[in-house]
Amino acid sequence: MLVDTTVWSLAFRRRTGDLAGRDRAIFDEWAWLVRSGQAELIGPIRQELLSGLRREPDFDRVRRELGKFLDIPLTREDFEEAARCTNRCIARGVAVSSVDALICAAALRRGIPIYTLDEDFKRYAGVLPIRLHRTPAG
Repeated sequence: MLVDTTVWSLAFRRRTGDLAGRDRAIFDEWAWLVRSGQAELIGPIRQELLSGLRREPDFDRVRRELGKFLDIPLTREDFEEAARCTNRCIARGVAVSSVDALICAAALRRGIPIYTLDEDFKRYAGVLPIRLHRTPAG
């Protein structure tokens, strides 16, 4: 399961004791994926997570936590598929960022679903044959 920035961010940037309802369910699902070895990460997601952490102690803490996870190695084919995903989305009037296109491409090429809270991925799924992991209700 390719876990998107939005889910990792909820897991690492928020105090788990403060989570309730849907956010708690999302965190619990993420924790289960981690424990079962199913949570996957790519370098651009790691970069997005670390970007915007203005305080050095926060940056170091999240970097250490993320250090427990290996990145799925990206290849030339992933970048080419990301360009293809971008072109398909644009042709259908759907704007897509380079990172989101790369997430879609990495998931497509490996046949794995994407776990995200980002509503943009629903639009991408209308154009691309990506699979989205259903967010637990809470």
